[in-house]
Amino acid sequence: MPPRRAAAHDALLRTLRERFDAHPERHDGVRWDDVVTRLTATPAALATLAAMEETGGEPDVIGRDARGVITFCDCAAESPAGRRSLCFDRPALDARKENKPKGSALEMAATIGITLLDESAYRHLQTLGLFDRKTSSWIQTPPAIRKLGGALFGDRRYDHVFTYHNGAESYYAARGFRGLLRV
Repeated sequence: MPPRRAAAHDALLRTLRERFDAHPERHDGVRWDDVVTRLTATPAALATLAAMEETGGEPDVIGRDARGVITFCDCAAESPAGRRSLCFDRPALDARKENKPKGSALEMAATIGITLLDESAYRHLQTLGLFDRKTSSWIQTPPAIRKLGGALFGDRRYDHVFTYHNGAESYYAARGFRGLLRV
């Protein structure tokens, strides 16, 4: 590995380790050594985690399944700043005739290598901390809703987690998206 890439790799692992240690409530029963083992076995995951970090996601481990698969999620207090002002998907972006946003949540997620949280995952994340108290985040939308032009998003207001709907072509400076990475 080139020295510059090795240094970036080490810096990312230090950042992830510091966040992991600072928030044990997010990953009860998961050991850091197990996380490093999974990351070492899946080098592409580090590039994805770096992109999550660069766009303001502050990824952290939020669980491990019975097969040992580690789940990372964007745990920034507010929807990642580098992923806001996006409509929901490419069809919504194409449908806008004026004032098009810079892109779509689903396309950016695919580029990064993550998937948007569905409603269940979003609600689970909200049990691990206080997220989206000033912003909102696009979430996976059932095909029946999307077919009719809508898309879902969530936030936390009044100490309650809400999911709402909006036209998929809408975009707001305070709405982004959160993603999951399974390693």
